[in-house]
Amino acid sequence: MTTAAPELLTVPEVMARLKVGRTKVYDLIRTHRLVSIKVDGCRRIPADALGDFIANQIGEAA
Repeated sequence: MTTAAPELLTVPEVMARLKVGRTKVYDLIRTHRLVSIKVDGCRRIPADALGDFIANQIGEAA
């Protein structure tokens, strides 16, 4: 039985979803607020990690 690989988003895809710039996305990654991995030197963000980040931000705002 195989498990489905998580959806991996590019930095521009995350930029579009969060409506922020490239520098902000990399700042979130650098400060470990947004989980990411490197695939052959390309930065990828698991969709679940983006969802967790958004949920955490909503929780902090409440």
